[in-house]
Amino acid sequence: MTSLMVVGADHLGNIHDKLKTYGFEDIVHVDGRKVQVVKRSIPDHVDLILVMTDYINHNLAKVIKQKAKECNKPVYYCKRSWSSIQQVLSKV
Repeated sequence: MTSLMVVGADHLGNIHDKLKTYGFEDIVHVDGRKVQVVKRSIPDHVDLILVMTDYINHNLAKVIKQKAKECNKPVYYCKRSWSSIQQVLSKV
């Protein structure tokens, strides 16, 4: 897996660099603040979707889950803390 889509969180900060150390070369970040994000599709090159649950609304989480299922892409949920992200990535 080399491509990751992160949904939620306004800014990733140093999380972006830490994700690169896990081997993710291409990281697509969608902040989830704007209403139009719900209409956005999941890029074909994305291998994994990571949803930050404490920074998105229920509707967006539901839509992302549905679109990922249609594209047959795995979705993982975590909070916006590195320890939570690391815990999820260790299961991948």
